[in-house]
Amino acid sequence: MRDLEPRPNFIAIGRSASSDPATAVEEACADIDCLSSCFVLAFVPSNHDPAEVSRRLNWKLAGVPVFGCTTAGQITRSGYESDALLLLAFPKSNFRCSSILYEELRPLDSTEIAATAQRQAERFRHTAGWNRLALVFSDGLSKQEDLLVSTLETVLDGLSIFGGSAGDGLQYEETFVLHGGSAYSNAAILLLIETNLGFQGIGFDHFLPIGSEIIITDANPEERVVYEINGAPAAQEYARLVGCAAEDLSPLVFAENPLLLRQNLNYYVRAIREPMDGGSLSFLAAIDDGLIMTLGRGKEIIETLKSGLDVRDNTGTAPDFILGFDCILRKLEIEQKQLSNQVSDVLQSHRVVGFNTYGEQQSGVHMNQTFVGVAFFEPEKRDLS
Repeated sequence: MRDLEPRPNFIAIGRSASSDPATAVEEACADIDCLSSCFVLAFVPSNHDPAEVSRRLNWKLAGVPVFGCTTAGQITRSGYESDALLLLAFPKSNFRCSSILYEELRPLDSTEIAATAQRQAERFRHTAGWNRLALVFSDGLSKQEDLLVSTLETVLDGLSIFGGSAGDGLQYEETFVLHGGSAYSNAAILLLIETNLGFQGIGFDHFLPIGSEIIITDANPEERVVYEINGAPAAQEYARLVGCAAEDLSPLVFAENPLLLRQNLNYYVRAIREPMDGGSLSFLAAIDDGLIMTLGRGKEIIETLKSGLDVRDNTGTAPDFILGFDCILRKLEIEQKQLSNQVSDVLQSHRVVGFNTYGEQQSGVHMNQTFVGVAFFEPEKRDLS
């Protein structure tokens, strides 16, 4: 294992690469102090049964709430990993937390989602001088993240919301969130968090728009399926635009040639999940008839990552740690280009921990092929003179 940066001061990190869930929980929990922990985030690899892991964590960390999800990869203190159980323990001295489990995302009742979130926010007592934010973890195959995060952004006005969609290692079969010792599909978790640490949101990708406009001419928004692009069968037309045969379309082709949607002067990736029977394309984010998009081409991914993670607080101090939600399609491209070790070095040097997602949420928007994160800084020193 590579040399590690010093451990963060304001979070405890547990990790295990064991393929046995019981052993993995024991090993990962060895570095977690239950008495001092307010809550724990658990990021579960695709080779573990999430229900068993959640149940065992609930027993092992008795009295400490555990939240989390299944993942398409983990970001540990060593950088990128694929089969590690990762635990992040947030201490009572610096954090407070309140949670909501939304068990039925599909169909999503936005009125009920909003009302429940508003009630919980009103009940969550505000500590003077502390900062507030929210985290969202959702079923990455529910196809409800767009409406969920836009609803929460509206009702929790003024509260910064960050999140990631649960993954399963690119099988696209079933994803889960963890809450109260159980694992739930078709569900989401909202965490309202208070902290005396400073924090700063991070969000970036490495794509620039190129070429002419592309029009979605036939789509099923509820299922995120596109049947036609520019009036032609979607897979065939997309393949023509990127310069390959339709039968050669793959996750790597999609990762390197995303479609971009312009919104509020910014471009957001609408990632393609997979080709489907009949020549249609399945997407990982909201899509609709009449959308005008453009093809994206990548910038230098290492330099973009370094620049995006290079944040400072108002004293010029680097973060104690960064909680990161990094799209699996970024990791796929990085692996294909044999840049995993270099990227892991960058993540490690910036003290990034988190997971690879099926989608990222920030500022009320669900997006793909993006790095979204929260940089946490040591508390401001108060003048007691």
